[in-house]
This record gives sequence, structure tokens and C-alpha cells, in this order.
Amino acid sequence: MKGIVPEEWAPRELRHSFVSLLSAHDVPIEQISRLVGHTNTIVTETVYRKQIRPVMQEGATVMDEIFPLIPKS
Repeated sequence: MKGIVPEEWAPRELRHSFVSLLSAHDVPIEQISRLVGHTNTIVTETVYRKQIRPVMQEGATVMDEIFPLIPKS
């Protein structure tokens, strides 16, 4: 993938990213758990899944207020 340096990624980071990205794209947690070899969803949800969507939206909202596209008059 363009922009990604493989030597800078560790297997643990790849697993977290894999789970988080699939979750952010609405793949059911049961399917993700099976893909990463878990027997149930508990470890997948509590250890590997990092919810990135809400954080990104909140941060983007604040940045839009700080740097509006159209300056307030």
C-alpha cells in the first residue's frame, strides 16, 4: 500500500488495525472474531477493536470550528 513502510509495522499493530478497520466498515464483530481466530467476540471487542469513527468525527467537528472553510463575518 502506498505510504506504508512495512518495516514500521508490527504484527500486533496490524491485528489491531485489521479489527478496527473492519469494525469501522460495519463488518459484524462475530465475523471479525472468526477471521482473527477468536472463539468468541469478547477478546476481539475488549482488546483489539478500537473505535475510530466517533473520535474522528469529534475531532473533525472541532477542527471545522477552528478552521472554517468560509471565514465568519
